Amino acid sequence: MKYKINLLSLRQSSWLDRTIYFFLNYLRYILVITQIVVIGVFFYKFKVDQAIVDLTEAVAQKKEIITVSQPLIQEAHDVNFKLQQAETITTNQDKTVSMVDYFLSVFPQDLTLNKLTINVGNLKTEGITQNVAALQVFYLRLKKDKRFSLIDITSIKKTDAGYDFSLNLNQFN
Repeated sequence: MKYKINLLSLRQSSWLDRTIYFFLNYLRYILVITQIVVIGVFFYKFKVDQAIVDLTEAVAQKKEIITVSQPLIQEAHDVNFKLQQAETITTNQDKTVSMVDYFLSVFPQDLTLNKLTINVGNLKTEGITQNVAALQVFYLRLKKDKRFSLIDITSIKKTDAGYDFSLNLNQFN
């Protein structure tokens, strides 16, 4: 049996010694972990940079599409505006034709037209008649049909040829 006897006294380690011991034994682990983190961040930066490049290219491509399609969009707006204008004009023409057709269909034979002014939804007539009762019947028929919101006999004058009258018909329905 052998015994080992250490006759040297145990030395108290100082703060500096403990620090050096810690750095020498554990610093390598800290460095390895730090390097792994740095490499991970480095690769993540590559991934983020590639995503930024891809998004920049996508934005540039979409801007190019918008630039190319802008004249087409403007032309579509212009065509739409022209179609709306044409629709308005045809609607007004149809309304005017309907108004004139109605007016002429109910106009009595005893009345003679001298002047007919046509606006959208409005008629202004001047004429002559020998029979005032025919004008009254015509006026009452227009009131009864209610195709015009406002029917107004503006003037009736007795002349040598008969009775001159002016009739305003407004707001054709």
